[in-house]
Amino acid sequence: MSSEQDDSEQDGFDGMQFETRAIHAGQEPDPATGAIITPIYQTSTYVQEAVGVHKGYDYARVANPTRSALQEALASLENAKHGVAFSSGLGATTTLMHLVDPGQRVVLIADVYGGVYRMTSQVYEPKGYKFTYVPASEFDDNLASHLDSDTKLVWVETPSNPLLNIVDIRKAAAAAHSVGALLVVDNTFATPYLQQPLDLGADAVVHSTTKYLGGHSDTIGGFIATNDDALAERLAFLQKSLGAVPGPFDSWLVLRGIKTLAVRMRQHCENAGAIANFLVGHDAVERVYYPGLPDHPGHDVARAQMRDFGGMISFTTATDEEAIELVARTNLFQLAESLGGVESLIEHPARMTHASTAGAPFAPPHNLVRLSVGIEAVDDLIADLETALVRRPTPARA
Repeated sequence: MSSEQDDSEQDGFDGMQFETRAIHAGQEPDPATGAIITPIYQTSTYVQEAVGVHKGYDYARVANPTRSALQEALASLENAKHGVAFSSGLGATTTLMHLVDPGQRVVLIADVYGGVYRMTSQVYEPKGYKFTYVPASEFDDNLASHLDSDTKLVWVETPSNPLLNIVDIRKAAAAAHSVGALLVVDNTFATPYLQQPLDLGADAVVHSTTKYLGGHSDTIGGFIATNDDALAERLAFLQKSLGAVPGPFDSWLVLRGIKTLAVRMRQHCENAGAIANFLVGHDAVERVYYPGLPDHPGHDVARAQMRDFGGMISFTTATDEEAIELVARTNLFQLAESLGGVESLIEHPARMTHASTAGAPFAPPHNLVRLSVGIEAVDDLIADLETALVRRPTPARA
């Protein structure tokens, strides 16, 4: 496919179910050999028949057939006309920030991913860009009061990282559009299997494909989907001009990953629900953050706009020290950053993924633990947590 072609061309797969599109959209058998799996086109340049006459590809930073297949497949899963792939989630985020000029404002959910906050506060803010961080509790009913004519982007994570806050995407879109701003939704935690923000009014969806889309903790990547033709044209230009493109092997790994996305997400969600209920009943746990719990403040919104509640859980322990000690005591839950792989991970956000937010008013609590629940047998995962959690002593009777 030429880089100028519409990435929404689905080769007849429009209208088919998610699982079918994940396996087939953009991934026709190789016409040269009949290979059923998209080849890794490991090349930097392409032979041209004459000056400006070629088969849709001239230089691999501009376009690569493996990357084109990935862009088409992921666009299909987000119900998008266009998809643009990047070398990392932050590469995608950086590209979106190039839609903003110094002096213009970006309004973000306060408990944003630590890497995004590091970028906004330490890279862009010193250059004259303006950023406002709105608590999740104010987003649904009071977002408009934080927006003005200088607002270019509204940036939402739902569920958010690491507090699993939920934002009503339809309401956020209405508020953003009322001042002429674009709504960008980071859909990494939910994935397009659980949530499709473009259908709810978002202008662009961003992913770290490193996480659930790749699904096997073996690649780094990013992605943006949109239905806006002009925005897609600008993003494609920025992709080419800034150069944060994924290599063909990384693109191939994500293509491989999304083929099993639906079945993996179903197991992630089932396991996470069981573990959240286990944690709620444990006396060493102070509070559990999981949108699938009926008492979660965003439960009703999540139930309305998501297929299920995801595989991420956060919870607090009695003390900061206990949280740090706990993450080192598990065996199946491996102590590591990142998320969304088939294996279960545990981490301490305040000192790991969100260390860059230290000192900010929305920094995660120091007694917060984050789980990326994998697809292992859930009884084994619960047993691992049961062994690692230290029960509080029962007070002696007087």
